Amino acid sequence: YGKNTIKFLRLHREGKKHFVKEVEVCAHLRLTSPQEYLEGNNSLVIPTDTIKNIVLVLAKKNGIPSLEQFAIDICNHFMTTFCQVAYVKTYVQEVPWQRLHEDGVPHVHSFICVPDGIRFCEAEQCRNGPLVVFAGIKDLKLMKTTQSGFEGFYKNEHTTLPERHDRILCGELFCKWSYGECKDFDFNCIWKKIRECILEAFAGPPDCGEYSPSYQKTVNCIQMLVLSRVSQVQVIEVVLNNTFYNVVDMKNLGLTNDKEVLVPVEAPYGSCACTLGRK
Repeated sequence: YGKNTIKFLRLHREGKKHFVKEVEVCAHLRLTSPQEYLEGNNSLVIPTDTIKNIVLVLAKKNGIPSLEQFAIDICNHFMTTFCQVAYVKTYVQEVPWQRLHEDGVPHVHSFICVPDGIRFCEAEQCRNGPLVVFAGIKDLKLMKTTQSGFEGFYKNEHTTLPERHDRILCGELFCKWSYGECKDFDFNCIWKKIRECILEAFAGPPDCGEYSPSYQKTVNCIQMLVLSRVSQVQVIEVVLNNTFYNVVDMKNLGLTNDKEVLVPVEAPYGSCACTLGRK
């Protein structure tokens, strides 16, 4: 049991310069005895309102140096404070606020919400067990308008899809990875590095791109690049929900449409997923 959707903004001031972290937290506990379920005995139950207050107090006292560290702080607090807690799991996701820039100059106290992917993390721990930390990015929308195709696929009497050697590749990406033993990791730096790997593997070199023969191959390229560059990542899961675009037929309007006006296919849409880990 626990408390979901604990939302708050943590404001940190360093003189005139302000820093913000707006997050949503879910914290769940499992107790050493199920007596509240079986007998209606609530003597061990930590109220969910108390759970919420503890999360807010930890944000006040410790700040949020990184989402992962804040999730670890929550797990550690419940494990060290309450002997009746056998397991704790914490999920934290961030609202994507970025500092506003005016003519290239960063503003000291103004921010803009940019929907370029949502950062999240999870931490869970059993009593006398290891702390397990996951992190990720979701709702990251990516597109490249060429250097993508889909050919040579299996065909039978039900196949109507034509082969394409030049198409738009567009999708919404979900990526989640697990760390090994958490030491003194710079979680913020690692997360930014992984995001850069995702963008690089998807797009390819800026002057020419890189051909993608399928969504599946693109997913694998993302995973392989992350594992090759970020040693702290042990397992990485990537899900790519595809968005397809159809070229509008403008012949009856007396126009030739060379893939210049397209409409998105709302549903159904494709999806591919893969989980890849080290040996």
